[in-house]
Amino acid sequence: MWPFLVPGVILSLVGLVWTLQGLNVLPGSAMSGSSFWATVGPIVLLVGLVLIAIAILRRRRGPR
Repeated sequence: MWPFLVPGVILSLVGLVWTLQGLNVLPGSAMSGSSFWATVGPIVLLVGLVLIAIAILRRRRGPR
């Protein structure tokens, strides 16, 4: 569970920040207002959410 949950949470937070910076919601960096980060951010966020979902599903199934 932990090998998926911890990276999932970190990637989700990073992806969210990158998305908000790319959309210029969080100004103040070189990434602000950049369409590159507005595109990469949601992808990283989605990967993080998938890892969290895997961790939750593995927890429900029990140890193998």
